[in-house]
Order: sequence, then structure tokens, then C-alpha cells
Amino acid sequence: MQETMNKLPQLQAGALAGVRVVEMGQLIAGPFAGKTLGEFGAEVIKIEAPGAGDPLRNWRMIKEGTSVWWQVQSRNKKSVALDLRQSQGQELARQLLKEADVLIENFRPGTLEGWGMSPEELHALNPGLVILRISGYGQTGPYRDLPGFGVVGEAMGGLRHLTGEPGRVPVRVGVSIGDTLAALHGTIGVLTALYHRKVNGGKGQVIDVALHEAVFNVMESLIPEYSAFGAVREAAGSALPGIAPSNAYPCADGWVLVAGNGDSIFKRLMQTIGRDDLGNAPDLANNAGRVARVQEIDAAVGAWTQPRSINDVLAQLGTARVPAGRVYTAKDICEDPHYRARDMILAQETRDGYSVEVPGIVPKLSATPGTIRSSAPRLGDDTDAVLADMGLSSAQIAQLRTQGVIQ
Repeated sequence: MQETMNKLPQLQAGALAGVRVVEMGQLIAGPFAGKTLGEFGAEVIKIEAPGAGDPLRNWRMIKEGTSVWWQVQSRNKKSVALDLRQSQGQELARQLLKEADVLIENFRPGTLEGWGMSPEELHALNPGLVILRISGYGQTGPYRDLPGFGVVGEAMGGLRHLTGEPGRVPVRVGVSIGDTLAALHGTIGVLTALYHRKVNGGKGQVIDVALHEAVFNVMESLIPEYSAFGAVREAAGSALPGIAPSNAYPCADGWVLVAGNGDSIFKRLMQTIGRDDLGNAPDLANNAGRVARVQEIDAAVGAWTQPRSINDVLAQLGTARVPAGRVYTAKDICEDPHYRARDMILAQETRDGYSVEVPGIVPKLSATPGTIRSSAPRLGDDTDAVLADMGLSSAQIAQLRTQGVIQ
């Protein structure tokens, strides 16, 4: 096992081999969908504006002039630097889309239409094209034209109201979860539409994903509880409201998460911490009873964990078959043998000449696993090759470069 750690999976044809994706837009939501499709074999051609390209190239921590985030978000992609504000650039994009299977865009609604690339116009050109449109509020409705970022989608989707400690300011999850949820919903839509195209006469369709709706879709029982009981779920810190015990508990050297909310698990947990009086209490034999006494139970678990180290707590709870875990940092993840045994930390060579460790690929397919076939491109790395593949001559490409249409 040690010999295979940190190495890229063996390259092979992916499940989406032969699917051509044109990715427009920038930053997170659209490009994350493109990343996911690319990892499973799709050819992803990313169109970027000449000059600076996708702003993500310069977000957060920079190495050798490029964000290390970019190395993950744009692996398995080709970069074409094309000015879509110019009519010639728009015509080149239309030619590219004529032979594509999927278009991904996350512009404000109406942007494609302004470039003469509305879904109706594109489907007239390529009836089988699957068009994924990700935006703040969707392509319809009274808010469609408002600017929307993932953070706003998280708030409108109901998530921000539940994050943080009761009575305190709502906090970020810590990552751009709204954008990523929208991207994953968009990816599901693309795969569904490709299947529909295959079995229903080759017709493409439009997938309309709103950031706030993607967040809202994972909000569990939020709306049924309000509808049935008038209950407005509130922030609960690290606890899981209505499920007990499930919380973060203090240790001598940090925090540990314990999920003792199964009936038999609860009895084993109480036995481990020396509280058989709680474990054998008739009213605590089911979740409803435990929720009614959750503060007492949490206090008992916390009193047991507090003087102990995280490792000691995890060892004892592991022996008792009680689900528990430490709160991982990036350092913890990189040093964890389980992550490496499952190829979730991979060494990726960049085009700037250095190696960087990056997340592996999820989900894991047995016959056609995802792969990293190429590192993230520099701006315009593939412009000439893609245009030549479209039939343009070297002289035509040089003329377009002189006119500032491409880079």
C-alpha cells in the first residue's frame, strides 16, 4: 500500500470519453461542474477572456504566479483565450459549440442572449447541445437580473440562518458551499440530459440551476417542519437539533465529535463513560426521550471527554463501536493514512514545473474511475490547437491574434 500512496491513478478511458464540453464563465460554480465532468473523461475546452483570464487564477495563495486552487479547479481542461465581446470571438464560439455536446455557463442571465447565443439560437445550430446555466436566482422569476454570489445563495437558501451559535452572527461554512452545491446539481443535470438525449432522439435541453435553490435542496426537513408545526429551525452550534446525543465535546487537547444517537449506540456510549444510570434509563431508550434530556446527556459526555486526550477518547469509543472523530485540519488530512490509502491525496505536476498535493477524485467508479489526465493550463495554452482542429489555418489564427480576438 505504501508504494502506491500519492501516485496518480492509472490513466484509462473515462466514462465520459468522447463528450466535448465548452466551459464559459469563471470562478467556482460553472468551472467546478466542468472540473467534475473532465475528471471522468470529458474533453473540457475552457473559454477565457484574453488578458487576465479566469479571476480564480489569482485567488487566495499564489505560487509561481498562479493560484494553487487553480491547479485543482482547472485540471483536465484546455484553455482557449477568446474575446467573446467581439463579433469574431462570438462566431468562433458558435463554431466550437456546433460540434460540442455540453455548454456550461455561469454568467448573469441575458449575457449569452446579448452575444447572439441564446439557447434557441444554439439549438438551431446544434439540436443536441446540452446547456447548463448556473446563476444566482435562475433564468426566470422577479430576481433573475439581480447579481448573486454563492454567499447570497447560502443566505437565501436557508443555510446561513442555521450556521453559528444560537443568538450570534450567522457564519460562513468556511468554503464556497453554495457555488459547489450548484455545480454538483448542474453536473447531475448534465448527465441526466445526456442520457435523455441518447434515448429520446438526440435532442438537447437547457438546465437552469439557481444558487439559492441548490442550497435549499439540501435543507432536509426545514420546510415540512414549518408547514406542519409552524416551527422555524434555529442555529444550534455543533449540535444536531432533534437528534441526541450528537455534538462536539471538549478534550484536553481539542474537540471531538461524538454521534451516540442510535438506541444501542447510546447504551454503549453511556457504558463507556461510566453512566449506566443514563444508559439504562427507560425514558432514554429512544431518541425522543433523549432529546428531552439532551443538556443532561451532553454534560455527562463532556465531563468524561474533558480531562482526556482526543486520542484516548477516540480509542475508547472506537472499541465500544461508537461513531466519533476529531476535527481535521489540512495538516491532519494530509497526514492521515486512510486518505492516502484511498488515493484522496494525489501529487499533481503543474505546468509551472513544481509538484503540489491536491484532492483526489470523488465518486470512485470501479470500472471507469476518474483520472487526472493533464494539469491546469496556462492562459491560452490550447488556443492554437483548438482553432486548428476547427479548420483555421495558421495565417487565420495569426490574424485573429493580431486583432486581439485571441491570445
